[in-house]
Amino acid sequence: MSSGNNESFNPFDPSQMFKDMRNAGMDAWAKTMVELVNTDAYAEASGSMLDAWLGGSGPFRDAVESATTNTLNNLNMPNRDDITRLAERMTNIEMRLDDLDAKLDELLLVVRSSSGEHHRDREEEPS
Repeated sequence: MSSGNNESFNPFDPSQMFKDMRNAGMDAWAKTMVELVNTDAYAEASGSMLDAWLGGSGPFRDAVESATTNTLNNLNMPNRDDITRLAERMTNIEMRLDDLDAKLDELLLVVRSSSGEHHRDREEEPS
């Protein structure tokens, strides 16, 4: 019994002829489609269909976005713009906290260095 190979005819497997015909047909279609898809005309046709679809879907997308925004507003829930503004504010706060932390580290370094010199001066003075 051969499995897809055209080595020999097997009289006990009558479906093998149909399998071979199917495989030959699929191979022919695959070659034809590859040749079709690799043409400039197909690329241009696909591009124009995609442009038309994107142009037609724009108003629908805008309507869905508007309906979603109205629904979220009615439910007192934040929309995308609200979350974006909040994220920007949180980033700003985080940057300010980092700046304050750096300034406090510098101030602490200055205080420690000046208090260390002050303690050394007292230790060196005779009592």
